[in-house]
Amino acid sequence: MLTISEIYLSVQGESTHVGRPCTFVRLTACDLRCEWCDTPYAFTGGRSMTVEDVLVGVRALGCRLVELTGGEPLLQPDVFPLMRRLIEEDFEILLETGGHLPIDEVPEPVRIILDVKCPGSGEAGRMHWPNLDRLPPGSEVKFVIRDREDFDYACGVVRRHQLDERVGAVLFSPVFGALAPDALVEWLLESGVPARLQLQAHKYIWAPETRGV
Repeated sequence: MLTISEIYLSVQGESTHVGRPCTFVRLTACDLRCEWCDTPYAFTGGRSMTVEDVLVGVRALGCRLVELTGGEPLLQPDVFPLMRRLIEEDFEILLETGGHLPIDEVPEPVRIILDVKCPGSGEAGRMHWPNLDRLPPGSEVKFVIRDREDFDYACGVVRRHQLDERVGAVLFSPVFGALAPDALVEWLLESGVPARLQLQAHKYIWAPETRGV
C-alpha cells in the first residue's frame, strides 16, 4: 500500500524537463523539515492506495512522463514496486528525492533528481553522501539556495564530487521570495561553477501556494 497526497496533471516546473506536460504522483510523509518547504500539506493525510490504484490514476491522465515526488517518496517501500510497474508500462519516470535516504534500490531507467540540502534548509546534516557516488549518469542534482552561504556550500559540493562530469545536470534554484534570481545569476557568472540556473516555473504561472499544479 501507498499513502498518496495527490495525483494530477500539470507541466514540469523544475529540472531540465521544465515546461513538459507531466503526471505528478505526490506521496505523503517526509522526515525532513526544510525551512523553505513549499509542500508541508504533504507531511500528513493522503489516502491509502494500492500500486494498481495509482497506476489506474496515472493511466487515466494520459501522459507518458510521470514524476514521483512528495513529501519524500523513498520513505514508502511500495514506491519501488510502483517504479517497476511504471517501467513495465513504458512510462518515462522522474524521481524527486531529498538526498538523505539511500537510492540503491531505485531501478533504471528512473531518472533521479536528487536534492542536496544546503545550510539554509536546516537539514544539511541529514545528507546521505554515498548517494552522490551512486547516481546514474543521466541524473540531476539540485541545490535550493537561500543566501550566499548556501551558494558557497553548493559550489564546494559540486567541485568536491565533480558533479558536472558525472551527472546530467547540476541545478541551482533560488528560494522563492528569499533570494532574487538576478543575485544568483551574478554569483554563478562570477564563480564559474558548472551549474545552471533553475527557476520554479510553476510559481510564476500560478500563485505559489496553489496545489495540484
